[in-house]
Amino acid sequence: MENAAIQLKNLTKKFGSVIANDNVSLEIRRGEILALLGENGSGKTTLMNMLSGIYYPDGGQIFVDGKEVIIGSPKEAFDLGIGMIHQHFKLVDVLTAAENMVLGIKENGRLNTKTIGDKMKKICEQYGFNVDPDKKIYDMSVSEKQTVEIVKMLYRGADVLILDEPTAVLTPQETTKLFAILRNMKKDGKSVVIITHKLNEVMELSDRVSVLRKGVHVGDFNTSETNPQELTNLMVGHAVTLNIERTKCENPVKRLEIKNLCCVNDDGVKVLDDINFEAYSGEVLGIAGISGCGQKELLEGIAGLQKVSGSIEFYPPDGSEKKELNGKSPKEIIKCGIALSFVPEDRLGMGLIGNMDLADNMMLRSYNKGKSPFADRKTPAKLAEKVVDELEVVTPGINVPVRNLSGGNVQKILVGREIASDPSVLMSAYAVRGLDINTSYTIYNLMNEQKNNGCAVIYVGEDLDVLVELCDRILVLCGGKVSGIVDGRTTTKEEVGLLMTSLGGGKEDNL
Repeated sequence: MENAAIQLKNLTKKFGSVIANDNVSLEIRRGEILALLGENGSGKTTLMNMLSGIYYPDGGQIFVDGKEVIIGSPKEAFDLGIGMIHQHFKLVDVLTAAENMVLGIKENGRLNTKTIGDKMKKICEQYGFNVDPDKKIYDMSVSEKQTVEIVKMLYRGADVLILDEPTAVLTPQETTKLFAILRNMKKDGKSVVIITHKLNEVMELSDRVSVLRKGVHVGDFNTSETNPQELTNLMVGHAVTLNIERTKCENPVKRLEIKNLCCVNDDGVKVLDDINFEAYSGEVLGIAGISGCGQKELLEGIAGLQKVSGSIEFYPPDGSEKKELNGKSPKEIIKCGIALSFVPEDRLGMGLIGNMDLADNMMLRSYNKGKSPFADRKTPAKLAEKVVDELEVVTPGINVPVRNLSGGNVQKILVGREIASDPSVLMSAYAVRGLDINTSYTIYNLMNEQKNNGCAVIYVGEDLDVLVELCDRILVLCGGKVSGIVDGRTTTKEEVGLLMTSLGGGKEDNL
């Protein structure tokens, strides 16, 4: 096609016996925004990694402006005008924005930050960015870092930009600003590819949608001629119900009471400042906030993994006397008979051990319960089989190392293990980050099941559409402080977004 900037023909990529991409053919046109959809493990990022020079294809051809090319490294991709912005930014924190622009580029003479800054200013004015060339990366917000990544690609001459989950940690206001910038780039003739799981964003932003399923390209669609339900069915291969059934809180009972909670990190920065709230059985309490506003420290503090000051009081379901959790380790909390489960943000760093198989990862919660000097391996193996069966985990068997599974299947294993302990309090940090729509709804349903079983669920999330649909109440953090607690049934994502940036007044709702 004359308007095609990039053409991929029969691209194939294998990892051992696993076929990540199977003869995938698609095109990226000039002056368009293309959305790339698919379940976890469908091969979206792998396909774009081949285009950006990170992986080398095992078969197939890549054409740029009608000419066949071989892309063997990210530098070769840059030279062809192709740049990729990954979920985890490739920036050096101790350098300025300007220094990151030219990192790895060979230029004649000494580094001239003024010249770099002037070129950055022209790019920013052209597309609507706002970047301080002299600002250190470690002083920037997530949205500022993402802006630097995009400007860096344009600085290096990219005409095709690939963004992997670009709005994962942005507020609605930041997302709106990003979309305006991407539309400006489209008007300038740039080609933009977004990998995302947020169907509402696909419908709002993209011109076309390409869908992958199990490594196979199942079709291209004009966005104006399709809908979220059709796209989801194509991604999964069968009809999927896209709704979260939020039941009413029946007879909520106080399960946790947090008083004057504070936390100072290793750098001496106060990341939690006088946090006060209550969590009830039979409800989902959402925690919203811009990344790095204390969500991680809050949950880790309650779980006994982070040193905090203040009070964390647990009210047992049997009505016995409340118990203070602060100062207790996770092991001491378990010894007190407190059924508290925690699904951490870092799946393979804190939640599971990648080199261990499914059964052994299940045993991490129960290895010290037996009276024999030998660990009980049969019970964890049965639990692993149950989780695999009930949550439809895609795995060759329970003896496969967890690191060999896709992100969605790893998350299912982790959530399934924590729920199997029949908790009174279930805390989850970014349970669906990077997961496909089908797996995400499986996790949402599990949260609701626990709520209906009388568990107090605390859910830290970044998708505000989901937070207002899933949660009964939403606590909003801004700069380590509580900026408001709102009713999930009556609030809007815009109100929550304003509270996340301290622009809203907020309202208290104690249900």
